[in-house]
Amino acid sequence: METDSFDFKIPKRLIAQKPITPRDSARLLYVGNKLKDLNVQDLPKFIKKGDILVLNDTKVIPARFLGQRGEASIEVTLHKSNDNGTWSAFARPARRLREGNIIKISSNFSAEVVKKLEGGEFILQFTVASLERALQKHGFMPLPPYIKRAKKGHSADLEMYQTIYARHMGAFAAPTAGLHFTKSLLTAIATGGAKIVYLTLNVGAGTFLPVKVKHIANHKMHAEWGQITSKTANDINTVRKNGGKVIACGTTVLRLLESATDENGTLQPYEGETNKFIRPGYQFRIVDRLMTNFHMPRTTLFMLVSAFSGLEKMKSAYTHAIKAGYRFYSYGDACFLDRNLSS
Repeated sequence: METDSFDFKIPKRLIAQKPITPRDSARLLYVGNKLKDLNVQDLPKFIKKGDILVLNDTKVIPARFLGQRGEASIEVTLHKSNDNGTWSAFARPARRLREGNIIKISSNFSAEVVKKLEGGEFILQFTVASLERALQKHGFMPLPPYIKRAKKGHSADLEMYQTIYARHMGAFAAPTAGLHFTKSLLTAIATGGAKIVYLTLNVGAGTFLPVKVKHIANHKMHAEWGQITSKTANDINTVRKNGGKVIACGTTVLRLLESATDENGTLQPYEGETNKFIRPGYQFRIVDRLMTNFHMPRTTLFMLVSAFSGLEKMKSAYTHAIKAGYRFYSYGDACFLDRNLSS
């Protein structure tokens, strides 16, 4: 298939710049045999007794910060931790940096440019006792480029761009479908008899990148680290054995579940990277339903939901959402998808 098949236009006025409060008051478009306009608070009607809801408990790193190289101001966004202790990062303006340069963030927090790569990417080595603590103090959230902020970000995003159940630090983007959940909503789902479990997939910055090749089969998928414990795998397998539905909250959850499921439909414990690219034609092994936000055109995320529910159905759903004034992308509204039974 060609990438052009996944193109569409979203009016700028519908790109959400901040989330609705409370979180679970966002709109929810149900995409099944018919389209239904609902709210996230209606989720307990669809997640029934005996089903299992799978959430991603990754925690977003405040991975963007400002520093100085001499008199020049440099904005840095980390996007990958390397095995040798260095970090891959994007910096701008890139032309001001050379290998060996020092970027000073504070009196005791700086980074050395170890290597300069193409496209504004650099390898950095930090000189700080605890990078996590330093980023908590000096960093701000790495929001996607369509959410406009001042250079130093907005302090409210430290809470808004994080799920309420985030536990394992390591993501460079939020699993945005999970941003809609509140404690009361999770309680309502559990009280209704559904089980709630967690896995971890550290969402990478590459999740926002459009596919640039003409034919999607030629696209190279970015890799992300994930983990599914034995207990979580056993819980999900038991629900499936008993006839319950597996409901993935977010494309990150779906990708990891499908990566860890064998040909017999049995989910295995998992720890490691996955670069699984799910596109139309993919045969799903374990996920029955998917809650997700509205995605950008020409991205692997829209290709995934098109594989799950059908390309024409998803285009119709997005056309409906635009006409109905749904809010799009990371801070926007959500949809709840039934799997196309032919997939």
